[in-house]
Amino acid sequence: MRTSTRIAGVLSGLALAVGGVAFTAPAAHADVTACINQVERELQGGEAPDSIRMACYVGLTGDHAKCVTGLTEGGVTNGTAVTACRVAPN
Repeated sequence: MRTSTRIAGVLSGLALAVGGVAFTAPAAHADVTACINQVERELQGGEAPDSIRMACYVGLTGDHAKCVTGLTEGGVTNGTAVTACRVAPN
């Protein structure tokens, strides 16, 4: 195999790998947004404070119990907290 063909193949593979990472990154952000939106619906249009945003981020990492605790300590009802934390890691 010629060197130029090999380099082209490596660059194509690298471009696909980088593109795949960039393509999947927004999905993680959307999950945190879904959690925050769930809480904001309960707040009836109010913007979620930073403590709520942080709890939703914790939910993204998969720590469901800590997410629920953080949201309920922030004044969110338990039912909304459970639902919001459930959508975070999806």
